[in-house]
Amino acid sequence: MINTTNGMISPSSSLATTQSPGLKTYFKTPQGRYKLHYEKTHPSGLLHYPHGKTVTQVTIANLKDKPAPTTPTAPASSFSATSGVRSAAARLLGTGNGNRALSFVGGNGGSKSVSGTSRIGSLGASSSNNSIINTNFDGKGAYLIFNVGDVIFISDLNSHDKDPIKSIHFSNSNPVCHAFDEDSKDGHDLIIGLSSGDVYSVSLRQQLQDVGKKLVGAQHYNKDGSVNNSRCTSVAWVPGSDGSFLVAHADGNLYVYEKNKDAAGDSSFPVIKDPTQFSVSHARHNKSNPIARWHVCLGSINSIAFSTDGTYLATVGRDGYLRVFDYSKEQLICGGKSYYGALLCCAWSMDGKYILAGGEDDLVQVWSMEDRKVVAWGEGHNSWVSGVAFDSYWSSPNSDGTGESVMYRFGSVGQDTQFLLWDLEMDELVVPLRRCPPGGSPTFNAGSHSSHWDNVVPVGTLQPAPSMRDVPKLSPLVAHRVHTEPLSGLVFTQESVLTVCREGHIKIWMRPGAAEQSGNSETCLSNSLKDKALLTSKIGNAKTMNS
Repeated sequence: MINTTNGMISPSSSLATTQSPGLKTYFKTPQGRYKLHYEKTHPSGLLHYPHGKTVTQVTIANLKDKPAPTTPTAPASSFSATSGVRSAAARLLGTGNGNRALSFVGGNGGSKSVSGTSRIGSLGASSSNNSIINTNFDGKGAYLIFNVGDVIFISDLNSHDKDPIKSIHFSNSNPVCHAFDEDSKDGHDLIIGLSSGDVYSVSLRQQLQDVGKKLVGAQHYNKDGSVNNSRCTSVAWVPGSDGSFLVAHADGNLYVYEKNKDAAGDSSFPVIKDPTQFSVSHARHNKSNPIARWHVCLGSINSIAFSTDGTYLATVGRDGYLRVFDYSKEQLICGGKSYYGALLCCAWSMDGKYILAGGEDDLVQVWSMEDRKVVAWGEGHNSWVSGVAFDSYWSSPNSDGTGESVMYRFGSVGQDTQFLLWDLEMDELVVPLRRCPPGGSPTFNAGSHSSHWDNVVPVGTLQPAPSMRDVPKLSPLVAHRVHTEPLSGLVFTQESVLTVCREGHIKIWMRPGAAEQSGNSETCLSNSLKDKALLTSKIGNAKTMNS
C-alpha cells in the first residue's frame, strides 16, 4: 500500500504532463475500445505550494443559457467568446509578470480592450470597482473545475486545449473541495472549501467573465475558522433545496448552510456531550449561518454524497464506517465498517439502491440499501481506492424489457494508478452460506426487505466489518494503468470517462464509437449532464437475490 495521508501528496511526485511510453492510449471492453481523446492540465510553472501540496479533485459544471439578470453582481452579456479565444486569453493572463492588454473577441466580431494583472490575489472577494469584466462572454457550456496547490483552475471541457481558461489564486490557504449546482436559480452555483476551513460560494459565470485572478462577488462562510477551524474535506449541494449546502470537516463535524442567508451570521453550537455518538444541533437564531451542525464521527469525514433524489446522505470517514442518514429526518439509518482502515470515497447508484465505498483496504465495497449490508467486495486494486462512481449513462445489454436494471456498471481508481471497470449483476453473485443459527440449519442469503430488517437490525445500527468469507467477490471487467501518478477521482459523462491524478492531470477517454460520432469537438460533451436526469426512469428496481 501507499501509506500517504489522506489529502496530501509526497514531495517526490512528478509533474510530467506527457504520455508515458508505458501507458496505452486505449483500453478494451466487451463493447469496444475506450480511446484517450485529449488531456487537461495546468501551467506547472505558475503553481505555488506555500501550504503544502493537496490532492486534486475535479468537478464538471454545465452552465445553461444565461437567465435574466436578478442581482446587480451579474453583468449583462451580449455574445459569447469562442473557446479558442478564451484559451488564448487565459494563456496571456497565466504567464509573465506585470500588466498585459488583452482584446476579447466575441462571436459576432466585436471586441473590448481590457487589462489584467498576474499578481496572486488574496482570500476574499474583490470589489466590483476593482474587477475587470469581460461583458462579451456569457459562459454557456461545459467546464472542468479542479484544484492544484493554491489555485482553482477552470478548463473548457469541449476544447482540446490542455491549458485552463481561468485560474483563481488563494494566498492564505489551499482549495481542497468544490461542488457545482447546475439547477441553481440565482447566481451562486459553485462552492469551494479550503484547507483552513473557510468556505466560499460564487457564481461560476461571473468568475469566467472576470479576467482577474481573485474570486469576485463571493460569499465568505466560516471566515477565519469562526465556526470550525479544521480542514474542509467535502462539500455538496442539497438536491432540490435551492440554496442549502453541506460542508464536512476533518474533526468529524458537518455543517448545513443556506446561501440566501448572510454568510457572516453568528452561529454558536453547544458542546458535544458524547463525541462517539451521532448528534444534531440547530443554531439558536433565525439569522444564523450555518443553521445546523451534525456531529457524525470521531476523526475526519472523508467524503459525503447525496442520493439522486436527496432523500439520503452517505458519509465515509477515518474510522472506517459508511453511514447512511435520512437527511430531512436528521436520522442515522444504517451503516457498516470497512474490512480494514479508513474509507476515502463513496457514490450512489442513480436508483438509490446501492452505494459504493472505497478506502485503505484496497477493496470496492458495494452496500445494498435494501439489505442494509455489504453485498459484494470488488478485488482488483493493489493500493488504496481513492475514487468510485457508477456509470449512469451505461445501458445494461441484458435488460429484460420491464425497465428493470439487472446489471450495474461502475468504475474505481486508486493510488496504484489503475482505473478499473466493474459489472455488478446481482443474479450471478455467488452468495456464501450463512452461519448456522441456534437450533436451525445453514441457509442461503435470500436478500431481505427493509421492513424485515427493521425487525432484525434496528434503525441506526452500525454493523461491524464482515468476515472475508461471508461476502461475495467481484473481479474487474477492465484493469488499466491510466496515469503515472496516484489517481484521485473519476467522472462518467455521456460520451466519455474522465480520470484525474493527484497532481492535477486529467484524461478524457471517449466511449466506443463516441469519438467518431461526435465529429465536432465543440459539442461532443455539451449535453452529457443535461440528459442525466432522464436516466432515473430507465433504471428500475434491481432484482433481489434468490435462494
